[in-house]
Amino acid sequence: MTQSQGATPRLTSRARIGLTLIAGGAVANIYYNQPLLAMLVTEFGARAALWIPAACLTGYGLGILLLVPLGDGLPRRSLIVWQLLGLAVVLVAAALAGNLPVLALASLLIGFLASAAQQAVPFAAELAPDESRGRVVGQVMTGLLSGILLARTVSGFVGAHLGWRAVFLAAAGVALGMAAIAAATLPATGRAAKLRYRALMLSILHLVRTQPVLRVAALTQALLFASFNAFWTSLALLVEAPPFGLTAAGAGLFGVIGVAGALVAPLSGGFTDRRGARPMALTGCVLTAAAFLVLWAVGQRSLVAIGVGVLLIDIGINAALIANQTRAYALVPGARGRINTVLFTTMFVFAAIGAFAGSQAFLTAGWPGVCAVGGAFAGLALIVAVLDRSGKVSSSQVT
Repeated sequence: MTQSQGATPRLTSRARIGLTLIAGGAVANIYYNQPLLAMLVTEFGARAALWIPAACLTGYGLGILLLVPLGDGLPRRSLIVWQLLGLAVVLVAAALAGNLPVLALASLLIGFLASAAQQAVPFAAELAPDESRGRVVGQVMTGLLSGILLARTVSGFVGAHLGWRAVFLAAAGVALGMAAIAAATLPATGRAAKLRYRALMLSILHLVRTQPVLRVAALTQALLFASFNAFWTSLALLVEAPPFGLTAAGAGLFGVIGVAGALVAPLSGGFTDRRGARPMALTGCVLTAAAFLVLWAVGQRSLVAIGVGVLLIDIGINAALIANQTRAYALVPGARGRINTVLFTTMFVFAAIGAFAGSQAFLTAGWPGVCAVGGAFAGLALIVAVLDRSGKVSSSQVT
């Protein structure tokens, strides 16, 4: 019996693991390019450092805006499978790109289809029993956050030994494998809501207008994510140059340090359940801002300081993310996909802005410029969190 006939499929352990792998494996694709930027600059020129990360993140934001809401009206398993199959095709196109415009277009499409990761989170919330929903969503988010961070390590290692094109070819194979995992482990569902696409999109605007908590959560996290991407899109350019002289593999190893931040997700969720989301969101903003102070002070001459900065940024970003997601998902349970769209579209639009601003700052002002940009975004997020007076969640109904 499908969901449209009144039954909700049971969340099996296979489905939970499958969703966790899909979330991490899909989102990784938008970060594979970052440790490879020095190679791409060598082949395509300095503008590759600006175009490729920004195109990928912009595509991801567009995918969240235009594709993720479909999960509230169409079977999520089918959407996930088809997105992953399409992703494999455009990854091959990226690997074969002969010039920068083709690679930038392929990067835009990679980001667009990699938004399958954002189908996995609301699917987990939809399938999980009420009493364990937070824990299940936390596990899937840990997979997603780990994918974001480990992508750089894997990409750096493969790129250093086999070249940047091999990274995209290998990623295409992984995307095909994830499509098979999705088909084999995820339950079939029917239509979740009898809404046309236009009505789904209009209801997103209604959510934004009527839910102040959602607006604050989205803006705070978006500013933090801009600072996150200003840092990560510039890090390889710093550590691969003198005095450090690391390879792409060495630059990617900083992602392993950041995985510690992903492990904060369940702890942040537990604290949010007990004390509320605002204190944890504030803590995340403070930690992120502090990271840029460390990176500005000693980041140009100490790999240890860079490692400390990575740890503080990732713990801060992820602690705030779980807090902001928790309070946003509590608003309108029947619209979790669209709430996810508001949160992550805003985040990844700002991520693209942060990536572009960070790369431009590095090219024009060096590492201090990157720290100024990242610190400014984190400082603005802290101001928004401090001034938050959105109060209790609204109970206004959204179809």
